[in-house]
Amino acid sequence: MSQRGWLLVVSVLLLFFLLPLGLHGLWIPDETRYAQVSQAMLQTGDWVSPHFLGLRYFEKPIAGYWLVAISQALFGQNLFGVRFASVVVTALSTLLVYWVGRRYWPQSNKGAVAALLYASFALIAGQAGYSNLDPQFTLWTNLSIAALWFAFEADSRQARLGYWALLGFGCAMGFMTKGFLAGLLPVLVALPYAVWRGRLRELFSHGPLAVLVAVLVSLPWSLAVHQHEPDFWNFFFWHEHIRRFAGEDAQHARPFWFFVPLLFASALPWTLPIVSAFRQGWQGRRTPHVAFLLLWFVMPFLFFSLAKGKLPTYIMPCFAPLALLMADALLTAIEQGRLRILRLNGALNLLLGAVALIGLVFVQLRKPLYHDESVSVALLCLVFATWALCGALQMARPGRLWAAPALAAWVLVALLPAAIPRSMVDSKMPDQFIAQHLDELRGAHTLLSNDLGAASALAWRAQRSEVFLLNTVGELKYGLSYEDGKARTISLEDFPAWLAQARSQGSVGVVMRVNSAGDEEELALMPKDVVSYRENHLVVLLIPQATP
Repeated sequence: MSQRGWLLVVSVLLLFFLLPLGLHGLWIPDETRYAQVSQAMLQTGDWVSPHFLGLRYFEKPIAGYWLVAISQALFGQNLFGVRFASVVVTALSTLLVYWVGRRYWPQSNKGAVAALLYASFALIAGQAGYSNLDPQFTLWTNLSIAALWFAFEADSRQARLGYWALLGFGCAMGFMTKGFLAGLLPVLVALPYAVWRGRLRELFSHGPLAVLVAVLVSLPWSLAVHQHEPDFWNFFFWHEHIRRFAGEDAQHARPFWFFVPLLFASALPWTLPIVSAFRQGWQGRRTPHVAFLLLWFVMPFLFFSLAKGKLPTYIMPCFAPLALLMADALLTAIEQGRLRILRLNGALNLLLGAVALIGLVFVQLRKPLYHDESVSVALLCLVFATWALCGALQMARPGRLWAAPALAAWVLVALLPAAIPRSMVDSKMPDQFIAQHLDELRGAHTLLSNDLGAASALAWRAQRSEVFLLNTVGELKYGLSYEDGKARTISLEDFPAWLAQARSQGSVGVVMRVNSAGDEEELALMPKDVVSYRENHLVVLLIPQATP
């Protein structure tokens, strides 16, 4: 890539991905959770065992929190610091896609095209500015499977051993980010590929090197966490793997076909080229690198479809091979003058943008979502108009302006969070309202919340892990079961006595999400001598110390 090309890439990264990071609040429950857990690591110096609100939290290993904590250490405990790690790992995944594409097609621009497609898939681009562990796990999975391909195709013993070692490193980091799946996904790709190529002997002779590297990298932390918390592996293995993926009561249970329509939606604004990418991929399946790409996509996709518990971000590792297959098909079609699929894709994006824009106007006239929020409405109109315009450009000039939808995706990612209605901000990003009353809340002797998302936002903003929980347990059920955690949750029956005791020691700061009749009943339990602030579904209460 030329110097001008790299300058353009860096400018896009800064404009659409980095600048918006600090312009909107943290989404609950994920962003506030990861912000608070990693913040606690910085405060306590415990980089071994994860704790959420000061309670044991063993749903994930440690490496994902490490990156978020390092980011906060570098840039501060602020919105930018919490999200920066996701941008970095997404950029690295994009560079990895470019690198693989360059190795597959050294005399072509398909590597650069694949990188552009990957960075503009709605799911990938959206998660880049979102503090979550899935972009990190996706990077390590992409690295592992790409290293597997290079290990099979290396033309020297030294390079082959290096790639097998790199595979082991990627598996280790993936394992310490989200668990045992990091080792399983490369195996699901490697076995059928080695059988097809007659390379099983090589797989079994060199694979142990990858296993050894993975063990050596992950063993120090694995032993340390076992020493700190002997029950970690028991809980993490059975709860986070067996029950989540196979149990009858699996979390986020979805039907087998759940990821099929989701794939097409997540690949926006490149939905229709998926069909031609798989058609050309199937036609070229006897070519080793095409067969490998098909396996790279199909095997993880099939595995996650078979699992009972499903979340949209689970299939993020499937988008690297999809981008490479799509780049191959797109450039081949453009070179041969077969532009129909690009015209149709442009028409689809034009239709989606226009319908969204008309729908926004209609809703605002009939039942407004926005009230005195002209800037937010203008931003949302700009997002939809850009989407429609980019679709029109691709439809009109598919040979030259085929990449226009990428701009639409990046504008969406950059502006949509800032265009969300105020009512949703107060409900889904409570840290913004908390920040308005932060000095008063920090001055409170005791902090309380009736919602885990609001509690984690309060803890992160106030930089205090100990927030008491009113009538809620949720994902902290395990941590609250320990003797040192039982006092952190208060039932409605025990609340009057608890409040009297807390007020005798000092003031009490309360953050409540009030979304239901039950929440209103909890709010009614609060004393009358309070300073109260309410914004839509979010309430901040400042309860003074009781007079002797």
